[in-house]
Amino acid sequence: MAETRRRLRSSTVVLGGMGMLAAALSACGSDPDRRCVDRDSYDYLNGYKVVSDQNCKSGSSGGSYGKGGKKKSADGDWYYDADVSGGWADDGTFSRDEAVDRGGFGCSGGSGGG
Repeated sequence: MAETRRRLRSSTVVLGGMGMLAAALSACGSDPDRRCVDRDSYDYLNGYKVVSDQNCKSGSSGGSYGKGGKKKSADGDWYYDADVSGGWADDGTFSRDEAVDRGGFGCSGGSGGG
């Protein structure tokens, strides 16, 4: 009876450890939190103005221009792991790789993107 109880406890510890390992590994693969911001809107106190995600859909950064060279949309770019408050994002990074590297448990290392 005591042997059965001991075996049960040790298998519970192993299963619990495997669950923690799986959680740590899956956290590394997840995308960091991101916001679409207007690169041209930087304010020293507030950071970058958060804009519609539609401004960040394309792979390249840059707004579109209409007749007469007037800007129609924001110079949108993804801003990762930022503190967001009142429609402004600050203390983040434009580099997704950097956001993943500085982000969670067991996620050190990585590809040094620029």
